[in-house]
Amino acid sequence: MGIIQTNLSKEVPKKPQHSENCPECAGKNLIHDRDTGETICGDCGLVLYEQMLDKGPEWRAFTQEEKASRSRVGMPTSYSIHDKGLSTTISQVDRDAFGRKLPQSTRLQMWRLRKWQIRSRVHSSMDRNLSQAMSELERLSGKVSISPSLKEKAALIYRKALEKGLVRGRSINAITSAALYAACRETGTPRTLRDIADASLVDRKDVARCYRLLLQELHFAMPVADSLTYVSKIAEKNRISGRTQGAAIAILADAKRKRFAAGKDPMGLAAAALYIACLQANEKTTQKDIAEAAGVTEVTVRNRYKSLKNQLKLKTPD
Repeated sequence: MGIIQTNLSKEVPKKPQHSENCPECAGKNLIHDRDTGETICGDCGLVLYEQMLDKGPEWRAFTQEEKASRSRVGMPTSYSIHDKGLSTTISQVDRDAFGRKLPQSTRLQMWRLRKWQIRSRVHSSMDRNLSQAMSELERLSGKVSISPSLKEKAALIYRKALEKGLVRGRSINAITSAALYAACRETGTPRTLRDIADASLVDRKDVARCYRLLLQELHFAMPVADSLTYVSKIAEKNRISGRTQGAAIAILADAKRKRFAAGKDPMGLAAAALYIACLQANEKTTQKDIAEAAGVTEVTVRNRYKSLKNQLKLKTPD
């Protein structure tokens, strides 16, 4: 009994606000009970904290998709934004959270803050360069229907070129178009140099020159362009059926297996194979329509058509 009285008479030490060890037994086996808000020592049973703040969300989610949709975090960092999306943007709306118009003095203050915010975001020459390039990349991506992941890859290629000093003395739009074309070639996206040059404000020769510069200086190993990737693009423009597209792909695969496609323009080969497949399936189309959809001349389609027909011994109706 005396031992119990002696233990009770001891002065209870003050509980630290943030402790990793138990103050009673110096144990590290701390148990955090989320339901009761208590932190308990698993060795001696001492309650360290009686009220613990719950840092989790106040809503419940039963699936991973529901949890992701209810998450209230900012946008992820993006290479296609010149400051990677980490800066603050002051809106142009001169109203408060309740929709009421701001007083005149507050509007003037917000106008000055907005002006200096924009200036602070592009305070260096590299920031101004990136701002102009990323705006052009956004416009190009919408013109040629590029996915966001491919746009991110093109922005990363441009940033590498900027860090290496390849943009100095050259057109920003030309380097941006070349970076986008390099990203398309690297991922196998069916976009030709002519498609990107037509959407850009730069001549095709300048884009091609900058593309060769990127390959040389950044040491890219680009895959060889495959004619199979261009079949669907040409067929969609002429509304050719899927069965005919499959037949054209089989013709190109046979030509590739016999090594007849080596050194030939992939777009011209795809156009000729699609024209042969249309003839075999009795689909009405002309060499002119196929050539315009492929961006090549009728002479190219005619020459590739004759070569494929003779080399693969294909039969077409007269």
